[in-house]
Amino acid sequence: MDRAVAYLRVSTQRQQRSGLGIEAQRCAIERFAASEGLTIVGEYTEAETGKGADALDRRPQLAAALAAARAAKCFIVVSKLDRLSRDVAFVAGLMAQRVPFIVAELGRDADPFMLHLFAALAEKERRLISERTKAALQAKKAAGAKLGNLANLTEAGSAGRVIQVRTAGQFAASVLPILGAIRKNGASSLAEIADALNARGVRSASGGKWHRSAVRNLLARAQSSRNAHRTASEALLMGC
Repeated sequence: MDRAVAYLRVSTQRQQRSGLGIEAQRCAIERFAASEGLTIVGEYTEAETGKGADALDRRPQLAAALAAARAAKCFIVVSKLDRLSRDVAFVAGLMAQRVPFIVAELGRDADPFMLHLFAALAEKERRLISERTKAALQAKKAAGAKLGNLANLTEAGSAGRVIQVRTAGQFAASVLPILGAIRKNGASSLAEIADALNARGVRSASGGKWHRSAVRNLLARAQSSRNAHRTASEALLMGC
């Protein structure tokens, strides 16, 4: 049976005191370990932000987890990639430590390249949201609008729905490689795929278990995205 060191992180002391964030991560890791035959030989927990070039220096528990995993020649397992960081450079630095990481949400098939890719997507989306929010607020202020009124809240709600759709698309893109690996292993029906995703500890978009309807929606979103891309490409070719 493979061994692993668990690493859990919350961003604030308040979250740490509540225990909710840590307990949810611990449960996700335990479920994943049970389904994958992993033995957790140590657990390291801390409350610290993942931002900044010196993030590793400010996260002694992560450094301790790295040392423990290196000594035991085993994995480090986290519940989600953002418990390590959404920063590509930071994730790249961790990969350079030559200690293998497993992200329970993504499954054991997520190699370092995939982790870099997911981190890059998360980092870019975070930056774009921040830039759009700042630009919108500046434009409103320049136009003399009072921020926080009903019209602005309605507009913000519309913008939020756009972001929600985009986030759903990115979630689908992150899960599809895992779904492809599951299909290669013989799962073909919606129920079989849902069971395999649950066994790997991958959470659905709502944070719960996978059901046939959720798998169907995921495949439909992926097909819709491919059709939209194909239509755009054909329109571009026709305009040439």
